[in-house]
Amino acid sequence: MVLYLIGLGLGDAKDITVRGLEIVKRAHKVYLESYTSILQDTRKEMEELYGREVIEADRLFIEQKCEAMLDEALTHEIAVLVVGDVFCATTHCDLNIRAIQKNVQVVSIHNAGIMTAVGCCGLSLYNFGLTVSIPFFTEKWRPYSFYERMKTNMAAGMHTLCLLDIKVKEQSMENLIKGRLIFEPPRFMTVNQAIQQLLSLEEEKKMDVFHPSTFCIGLARVGCPTQRIVAGKASDLLRVDFGGPLHSLIVPCLKTVTEEENIMIQHFAVKESDLVLEKEEDKKEDD
Repeated sequence: MVLYLIGLGLGDAKDITVRGLEIVKRAHKVYLESYTSILQDTRKEMEELYGREVIEADRLFIEQKCEAMLDEALTHEIAVLVVGDVFCATTHCDLNIRAIQKNVQVVSIHNAGIMTAVGCCGLSLYNFGLTVSIPFFTEKWRPYSFYERMKTNMAAGMHTLCLLDIKVKEQSMENLIKGRLIFEPPRFMTVNQAIQQLLSLEEEKKMDVFHPSTFCIGLARVGCPTQRIVAGKASDLLRVDFGGPLHSLIVPCLKTVTEEENIMIQHFAVKESDLVLEKEEDKKEDD
């Protein structure tokens, strides 16, 4: 039969398309991919709205145990719900490939994703370069290939969209080694944390990419009623409380910003009332 990959959009369960909802109501089983992104609604709220059971497909399921789901799709209509658009994450591209290799017919129902929705900040999507992902650093792991891509974009006069890391159902190294299915609390990178990591990379690599004076745009909960967009110097955005997840960061190339783009940037310019968090130097003095 068919494996349906159904985009849910960025806000809540109501953002599903009419076609997507029709499929959800008639499908043999409905799965929710729950680790590459999140909606504002809970799974229970989705079940109440859609009128049927929604099975959680977490990281372990998608990466290691989805073969049974793909086998079911050979004889039934199976729906997989994806936050955002269906192909914004490599996880879903991989799922698509595995289904095709099993001769499962795949049908995609698209929806709004962060890759296009960032146009809400006023920057033209035509002027974005390579999208990068910023992972949480650890003491022993500080990758910087994304930083090199940001430099490439800057040299080409293009804006950079930075997707910020989320950690859902992650295991500690100790639990992973011992095979214990004990998971760490969820973590969602904030605009503030991303800026701090970028500044630390610049201090370490001296690549002249990102500084406290670098102009950037912080976005939170794009597509939701509580959406927030603030534009300003990195040092100022560090003091802005962007609220709950999910967050994204844009580093524009100011040399190529058009007059129309600049109008919107000024609309979202940081205000004195936005600067509610302590400066880093003030925190150090308190310590």
